Amino acid sequence: MRHSAPRSLRLLASHVRPHRWTIGCGALLGLLGSVGSLAEPLVAMAVVDALAEGSPLGGLLALLTVLVVGGALITGLGSYVLQRTAESMVAAARERLVSHILMLRVPEVDRLRPGDLLSRTTSDTTLIQSAAGQALVDSGSAVLAVVGSIVLMAWLDPLLLGVCLAVIAVIGVGAAVMLPPIRRASERSQRAVGEVGALMERSLGAFRTVKASGTEHREISSARAAVRRAWRSGVRGAGWMAVTNVTAVLAGQGAFLVVLGVGGARVATGALDVSELIAFLLYLMRLTGPIGQLVQGVGGLQSGLAAMRRIDEVERLPVERDGPVPRKARTGTSAASVSFTDVSFRYHDDAPPVLRDVTLTVPAGGLTALVGPSGAGKTTLFSLIERFYDPSSGTVALDGTDLREMPLAQVRSMIGYVEQDAPIMAGTLRDNLCYAAPDSDEEEVRRVVALTRLTDLVDRLPDGLDTEVGHRGTALSGGERQRVAVARALLRRPRLLLLDEATSQLDAANETALRAVVADVARTTTVMVIAHRLSTVTDADQIVVVDGGRVRAVGSHTALMVSDGLYRELIEAQLLDA
Repeated sequence: MRHSAPRSLRLLASHVRPHRWTIGCGALLGLLGSVGSLAEPLVAMAVVDALAEGSPLGGLLALLTVLVVGGALITGLGSYVLQRTAESMVAAARERLVSHILMLRVPEVDRLRPGDLLSRTTSDTTLIQSAAGQALVDSGSAVLAVVGSIVLMAWLDPLLLGVCLAVIAVIGVGAAVMLPPIRRASERSQRAVGEVGALMERSLGAFRTVKASGTEHREISSARAAVRRAWRSGVRGAGWMAVTNVTAVLAGQGAFLVVLGVGGARVATGALDVSELIAFLLYLMRLTGPIGQLVQGVGGLQSGLAAMRRIDEVERLPVERDGPVPRKARTGTSAASVSFTDVSFRYHDDAPPVLRDVTLTVPAGGLTALVGPSGAGKTTLFSLIERFYDPSSGTVALDGTDLREMPLAQVRSMIGYVEQDAPIMAGTLRDNLCYAAPDSDEEEVRRVVALTRLTDLVDRLPDGLDTEVGHRGTALSGGERQRVAVARALLRRPRLLLLDEATSQLDAANETALRAVVADVARTTTVMVIAHRLSTVTDADQIVVVDGGRVRAVGSHTALMVSDGLYRELIEAQLLDA
């Protein structure tokens, strides 16, 4: 999406607006410091005149000292206030962006790269500080200093001021031409940094696979290529900034030489006093710093505007609006029924359909198993129940009510979901167990731990439930991670429990025990299980055979062995494997 500079400026202004009073206070302190600084050349001129006349210098030198020291202290305090405000803006931007990203719809996150999102949350938001703190604030102080100097220079000698401004204007026009390339280079650099983050996220997310496959050097090469792209864009931007800085120096030095020549001639003719020329040159020399600030500020502003575009791209993505439903406020405690009516679904408009005209009823209570070849659409059915996606056509209903007519948070508060990968969050074992039910008491936690045969694990860990399990649960085995995920879902006391291959990594003893737990839960809760190991679901109340995105057959194990060839083939193939 293309963004105009005015729109990017408005976006930046929206981050600045809540802090306008603090910024105003800092700017006022900077103005007071600038006033003191502007008065220094006038006092210096008075010192020169006093030297020429033989007048006492004590009072003037004391005044000059007060102006120098006081101006520095006031300017420093103003700078601290403004930089603190800039940090506050960065923090607010990060909080806002993190909140938005975590509320994004699942399809939006599916098509984005997590590493790039991390880059926008970290490095891009930092550039707001450059834009707000340096470009807007420092540039504002620099503008005040420049305007004040010009006014006083005009009071000293309008002719010299005209000559000075003519030189600066000629060189300044050339500098302005360089601003668009700086902005484009900054945006390319930030995009490339996002690519580096995405590549690192991919490699670290599958670190053991990378090691086992011996592909470290291939991943390093990909990362290096992205780093080099970021380097080239950064160097290109640095080159343009260097040229801009050179023009700023040339403007200051060129103006100084011209003023020195013209001013010297005017002193020789008596049109200008020496003290006035010295004061004028002091003001001109003081312009060099503010002009450099302006150049740096404009460069920072270009980077900040590029960052605002990337941040705005994320903030414009659609989010899920519902808030969380308190556990005690969740409606109903009985098992929930699920129904699909003529449901079709595709992940993208130009993608082939994943589900085709699915009509299925899952009664309240009992165990329903979904079986079929890989890619048949079983996990997609679960995703529609959780409303990670909405069907392209047809209706998914819970207790007879279309899910789209129910508050999203209410729907999810009724469901316990165990993903196929059984992800474990960094933190303690207790944190993971209580992740979906943080208000669970110790008795509830211990009950679920015993149900899922995690008692031995808890006893073995050095700090029991309060032991850190590592990033993505690296301290746990695959089977332990699956049992923790199941326990986490059970602790929520759901009306509908969705298990996607929840026993695939369990040994025979733990699998048998967990099957008994699931069968017990199914007496009071609706349980839907996706199973590739068919021996675990032969005693299910209802088995649904899914193939090619369609419901092929529904029935008990005994009935399907007689009536459905695909189910019989799957059973026979697994028996042969056994």
